[in-house]
Amino acid sequence: MYSFKEKYGEYLTSFEARLNKFYDEFTCRPQILDDSLKYSLKSGGKRVRPVLMLASAELTGAGDCRVEDFALALELIHTYSLIHDDLPEMDNDDYRRGRPSNHKMFGAGNAVLAGDGLLNTAYYILFERCADGKASAEAAKFLCGCAGVNGMIAGQSADLYCAEKGVRSGDMLDFIVANKTGKLISAATAVPAILAGGKYFLELKQFGEDLGRLFQLVDDILDEEGSPESLGKTTGKDRSENKLTYVTFYGIDQCRVYADIMSDRCLKILEGIEGDTSFLRDVVAFVRHRES
Repeated sequence: MYSFKEKYGEYLTSFEARLNKFYDEFTCRPQILDDSLKYSLKSGGKRVRPVLMLASAELTGAGDCRVEDFALALELIHTYSLIHDDLPEMDNDDYRRGRPSNHKMFGAGNAVLAGDGLLNTAYYILFERCADGKASAEAAKFLCGCAGVNGMIAGQSADLYCAEKGVRSGDMLDFIVANKTGKLISAATAVPAILAGGKYFLELKQFGEDLGRLFQLVDDILDEEGSPESLGKTTGKDRSENKLTYVTFYGIDQCRVYADIMSDRCLKILEGIEGDTSFLRDVVAFVRHRES
């Protein structure tokens, strides 16, 4: 009988096996660079993005070894973004996933280089996959676009700008969330569709974008109400640092309503996809009701 927890564990085990293979094959000098790269990768987490990619690959029929490499590249990009996000010049967080942030362990300079190293290694992996053919090249291009100056980086830049200038704008808030959070999650669901020849690309891309909004809504609520112990990071920083977030803009009660609306939107998209979408439906519930 189907169990969301067991199915999530299957995807997670598959991805961790690919990640362990990466650890075994990847070395660099000096040792501090190797250590700092792997420190953040090995800090765990729920691996939501690679799990989503493997699940979407199974749904679209794109489940082969190529997808695992794309999932690996996506996790490297996500981890690099967290390292840079924690820096004193960015969000200035001392803890990530219950452990000291990369810059607290290895210094800010080495943390910048560790992030750069993860990003460049991700692109190296994607370039290798481009040799597989047009679909892989298009998927790599899409993923790079989601991570770049018209994607995650744009959202991070707008996030900093709004905090520094005290900007309070619904349009800017939507821009920040759509790019900083939504783009990488949409990459997780849309890349397999590209590899499968475009099967359900528009639906899965939109699903990922809306799931990203839901993820950020819950994240903003947890920053306001969650505990550092359960989240593994400092809470209450968004408000103290004048961040433009869903909670600081709309208030927490309206955010809960908005989160329910986004949940319904995600589920509505899945209704238009043939095949077994039960796992993705359960992911929506998992994200909506998560406490860490």
